[in-house]
Amino acid sequence: MNKIFYIMGKSASGKDSVYRYLLERSGLGLRKMTLYTTRPIRAGEENGREYYFVDEERFAALQRQGRVAEARTYQTEYGPWIYFTADDPDMDLSRFSYLGIGTLESYGKLRAYYKEGTVCPIYIEVEDGERLQRALLRERREDRPRYQEMCRRFLADDEDFSQEKLLEAGIVRRFRNEAFDESVREIVSYIQEQRKRRT
Repeated sequence: MNKIFYIMGKSASGKDSVYRYLLERSGLGLRKMTLYTTRPIRAGEENGREYYFVDEERFAALQRQGRVAEARTYQTEYGPWIYFTADDPDMDLSRFSYLGIGTLESYGKLRAYYKEGTVCPIYIEVEDGERLQRALLRERREDRPRYQEMCRRFLADDEDFSQEKLLEAGIVRRFRNEAFDESVREIVSYIQEQRKRRT
């Protein structure tokens, strides 16, 4: 049965690396959901790979067309950044499974939007000290490091991914991303198990 597998986790937990790995693994046959953001592109990112990077005018146009399945806005040190998922007319769950990435809030909205059992969570976690170190190393590689924004996101994650909210969203299974190869093997097994189940 085809599904939408949705990756979530706190900042610098390795979500993007897991996401790229799963998309590139041809045996899984996962297609990418159309994900967008109005935040500036980071060093090493490519438009259409991690996200589609758009301005607020493009977001407003997609909203007017009724193509925004879910959206959330973050007030940052650099102004509001919008992250959203577009309801792609080319998406065909009768033929393919899809892979998305986002927040716990967006997962909840997508789960409500699609048929029950269609959206499967992949929650990735890393010990906070390791995660902070990863975030700092990543930010130092930027042409213009945004340390204040990095700290804001780190602190906001405690609220956004609180144990209470995870349990309310029905997320029980978690994937520790300390050893990447071991973590993705476990995630691949989970995907294969879920695709065998009927919605």
